[in-house]
Amino acid sequence: MDMSKAIRILQGPFGRVSLLDMSKPLVNHAHRQCHIIIKVSGSDCAFHVRGRNQPLVDQSAVLVNAWESHSYEHTPSGEGRAILLALYLEPSWLSEIVPFLAVSGHPHFFPDPCISLPNGARRLTNILAAQMLISQNIPTDVLESKIFDLFIAIVENHSSFKDHARLVKNASAKTVDKRLQRVLDRIHADCLENHNLCELAAASGLSRAHFFHLFKQDLNITPAVYINSLRVELAIEKLSEADSSIADVSYDVGFSAPSHFTRFFRQHLGITPSDYRYAVDLLVKRMKP
Repeated sequence: MDMSKAIRILQGPFGRVSLLDMSKPLVNHAHRQCHIIIKVSGSDCAFHVRGRNQPLVDQSAVLVNAWESHSYEHTPSGEGRAILLALYLEPSWLSEIVPFLAVSGHPHFFPDPCISLPNGARRLTNILAAQMLISQNIPTDVLESKIFDLFIAIVENHSSFKDHARLVKNASAKTVDKRLQRVLDRIHADCLENHNLCELAAASGLSRAHFFHLFKQDLNITPAVYINSLRVELAIEKLSEADSSIADVSYDVGFSAPSHFTRFFRQHLGITPSDYRYAVDLLVKRMKP
């Protein structure tokens, strides 16, 4: 079967940078990180963000806010392959470099989900992708510098980071409903539990419809996508531990069989857990003290 695959994944304090060979769509999902996707080569494709397909072509970039639902639509014909560079950047890492970039985790950091690739960003993308393709020993400081330079080249005029004071004020003013917070605490206490929407609604003291509406209103995401995103992040964390087998990881993240875990992981990231571990393994080993 013609499947998507990971060419290389770099993982560290910055988050993740993935060079992916995509041939299949992905389900609706989200990430806690600030997410940027650029096409390196291959077929034109699209990501579905904010209710419409956002084209990913040679001179565009798709920008996805933290915890913003999106899906990969692949090509209009469903055929062909696209080589994509995907950045999943941790706001905590960005804020260590420039403190007010903590707002990169704000749900309105990117006003527009699709932009024309700024001058210089294409060259920086090609350099980073080429190094990921051919070099097995990219010094960590060099890598982080290249990632940050690409990030700034894209967001400088296409984000709200220059208006960070407004975002901080808005974030401070917005609070999650207390009834919903009880449910979030329960989910985070055990994201592996098979959470039933009706049971979660009952725990909040709300009707199913009201709970779903309030969750979507306060978190800009559905309960199912939120829970699945937490499970994906936990799986990635477990896969970075070389002493755990794929079968052990599948049980650790709440699946009754490795085949179910593999299907879930592929639906969300496009690749199998073993592909992920193989692609990310070198960097994880090199970055450990």
